[in-house]
Amino acid sequence: MSIKFVVWSTLFGFTFISLLSSFIGFHYPIFHMNENQILYLYSTSAQVLAGTYGLTLTGFIFFRNELSREQIEDESLADAVERLKKRYFYLLGIVTTSTFSAVLLSNVVIAAEGGSNRIPITILLNIAQSAYVISLIVIIYFIHEVVAPGKIERISQQIQRELDTSEVIKTGSLENFLSNFNKMEELLSEYSERYKLVSQSGQILGRRMPTSRVLDFLFRSEVINSQLYKQSKNLVSLRNSLVHGAEPRVSLQMVTTSKDVLNKIESALKKQESP
Repeated sequence: MSIKFVVWSTLFGFTFISLLSSFIGFHYPIFHMNENQILYLYSTSAQVLAGTYGLTLTGFIFFRNELSREQIEDESLADAVERLKKRYFYLLGIVTTSTFSAVLLSNVVIAAEGGSNRIPITILLNIAQSAYVISLIVIIYFIHEVVAPGKIERISQQIQRELDTSEVIKTGSLENFLSNFNKMEELLSEYSERYKLVSQSGQILGRRMPTSRVLDFLFRSEVINSQLYKQSKNLVSLRNSLVHGAEPRVSLQMVTTSKDVLNKIESALKKQESP
């Protein structure tokens, strides 16, 4: 599910449950609670929700560190891992907003309980508990997203669909695509070694610079133009997605593009080396 869909689903669910529970509370009340029961229930709800959020955040930090470690060990995971981190960040924002809103509403209920007008208090009681339920559902969904198996494969398939968007889908030769990519990678690797470009990621000095980083360097040095830079980066992302679980096929257009990019990279590097 997209982040927008999660946000709108959360808002719709909260609104629907709040209206439904308020209607039931006014016309067909299930529970009749005294002041002590209300204070105990809502203070406990706030504490439980805060504790659950804290444990969820701790577990998320652990899994995020594991993703970073995998990215350092396998450079081809960079695109998928960065995409996952971005998604988890937005989901964590939704979890945080819903959790603290529910805690705040519980505090408002506790503060307003002594009032004489029962209509707004009844509405607050139902809205606060609706927020509590929705927050727990959002936390459960977030945990499921983080620990679900096959997340790298799914995100790789998504990247492949975004990059290989030929309107007329004619399947090209995967072997030719990978051959063109490997030749481009060899050219960039030779360039990196020739000019002593090394990676310092993970505090490992002398490590060969990733292909995407070499492309960044070439673009900033104006060796390649923006169009070639974008095409090359897309080829890197597509190749990485194929390696990590995406459907093992490419369109004929992408095979042609990979050959064209290879020729342009080779030409640009030769021009750079010529006096």
